[in-house]
Amino acid sequence: MTSLSDAAVESLSKHKGGLYFEGLTSLSDEAAESLSRHEWHLGLDGLTSLSDAAAESFSKHKGSLSLWGLTSLSDVAAESLSKHKGDLWFSDEIYDISMTHEAAEKLSKKNEGHLNDVSPSDWFEDWVY
Repeated sequence: MTSLSDAAVESLSKHKGGLYFEGLTSLSDEAAESLSRHEWHLGLDGLTSLSDAAAESFSKHKGSLSLWGLTSLSDVAAESLSKHKGDLWFSDEIYDISMTHEAAEKLSKKNEGHLNDVSPSDWFEDWVY
């Protein structure tokens, strides 16, 4: 499935256990807000972009968050995701995500959780080099 209604996402967000939506290619800001209340792993690897509002919502998410499909990330979204408490997963090909140096630096300031299974500062060093 490539899309879900906001009502369906609201219901699914109450599921106890991980949610994996690898085929989901778009997500409304309202759906992101609902999913941010889900306390387990969220796999949203089909998303290629994330609005600033959705990133702000996911900053409150407490489980791990996988965004392997992202192809770009704004400075504002990066700053919001740096506040995410769980682990964040992006593509292993670090350069697949178009972002400014400032956005990558903001992600490196993440206080809790890892980025791609390494510390945020180590992730940043790999991104820079």
